[in-house]
Amino acid sequence: MAASLRLSCSGRGAAKLLLGRNVALGAPACRPPAAAWRFLHLTRERLGTPAVKILMPALSPTMEEGNIVKWLKKEGETVTVGDALCEIETDKAVVTMESSDDGILAKIMKEEGSRNVRLGQLIALLVDEGQDWKQVEIPTETSIAVPSAAAAPPPTPSVTLAHKVEHHAGKLQFRLSPAARNILETHGLDASGCTPSGPRSIFTKEDALKLLEQKQKGKPVAAKPVVSSLPAQQPGVPSATTPLPASRPLAPPVSVPGRPASVGTFTEVPASNIRRVIAQRLTESKTTIPHAYATADCDLGAVMKLRQELAKDDIKVSVNDFIIKATAVTLKQMPDVNVTWDGEGPRQQQSIDISIAVATDRGLITPIIKDAAAKGVQEIAASAKALAKKARDGKLLPEEYQGGSFSISNLGMFGISSFIAVINPPQACILAVGRTRTELAVAVDDEGNEKLQQHQLMTVTLSSDGRVVDDELASQFLERLKSNLENPVRLALS
Repeated sequence: MAASLRLSCSGRGAAKLLLGRNVALGAPACRPPAAAWRFLHLTRERLGTPAVKILMPALSPTMEEGNIVKWLKKEGETVTVGDALCEIETDKAVVTMESSDDGILAKIMKEEGSRNVRLGQLIALLVDEGQDWKQVEIPTETSIAVPSAAAAPPPTPSVTLAHKVEHHAGKLQFRLSPAARNILETHGLDASGCTPSGPRSIFTKEDALKLLEQKQKGKPVAAKPVVSSLPAQQPGVPSATTPLPASRPLAPPVSVPGRPASVGTFTEVPASNIRRVIAQRLTESKTTIPHAYATADCDLGAVMKLRQELAKDDIKVSVNDFIIKATAVTLKQMPDVNVTWDGEGPRQQQSIDISIAVATDRGLITPIIKDAAAKGVQEIAASAKALAKKARDGKLLPEEYQGGSFSISNLGMFGISSFIAVINPPQACILAVGRTRTELAVAVDDEGNEKLQQHQLMTVTLSSDGRVVDDELASQFLERLKSNLENPVRLALS
């Protein structure tokens, strides 16, 4: 049997029959017997079933990475074009990813809960129907490189010190913060040769980022032994290998109810993709856009009276719905304010799309009411309610929050009298709305008599881009908006 399997230069014809391939093209002219035996078994079954790679897609223009929230398909299930594969948390919302191929989901490379998955990174494998999905070929580039012991720095000469901490590759002699542990596990880093800089010898997030930067630059990470300032070893003093009681505890003290927290203790809260993008865009806005501010008080007595009349007919609309409508009508009357800045200059938008700020557990998001000037107050109320619910549930579609020409942020329902909002680029303006309050003021009746009268006042503050909307234009806009709010009947005429 073994003799019949031996291949030689003269048996090239038999090799063709056994291997089912062209030896002259696929193998050397002469091959030792052991190599021939391995080549004989180098079949597709041994290599595995070829697969179609499913990569992390870009589900929003500003998305750089995403989190796998939930897989909607299991390994071995049949997938067709358009089927929902998984839910991915982007920098804006939780979006359902659909399949663009038919086949069988063979291998999930990124499990549920995987965070900070970069764009283009492999998340799953798909095989054709009828193939053995259990034997799917795993791409070699997806394997995580484990740091080898050979990469560890050479051992330092022994020093006769009273207290020295030794580092061994792969075995940490210090504690890791949660953020540092996540970075080390994500990038396959070995921190055993590093010195922690945090309190109580904690390896912090900053230490992990420095280690990652050194790895990306290709610099070797040198181990720095932690040496105490005690004098050199004297006769009768324990050797360097003898464990000594540490002067400071390696673990932070446990908090006790009724007592103040220890100095330097904290709880690190992981930031969602949405909050990271919000922080980035707010910083960009405040550092690159010259903000200008203008404030006005609007009397909402007429709006309150109109709401009561509509409630009698079972028509429920909020004050915020009237503010959105009045803002859209004012933008229609003053198109110079309905602009954006694209980096080169202003662009006047033809459609009046109002972005409304909605607070969610993951951060602030601004769904858009499209063509708000053409909608009635009741239609705006229905759209705002539906968009706010989808935003809190993380079900907004990209076209429902991308774009917009003007933003409104209302904190009146939280009891805030007035505040200043940050512009949402590339938009040029955002209107900050406070709560409605009752104040007594002198009013003049039709006969010219003065009397004290209650007024329902609301403070609004316009933040505008000074490159596009100057102070005079901003003042004119607020004056026109005040007039439209105090005379809501005009809103039905526009």
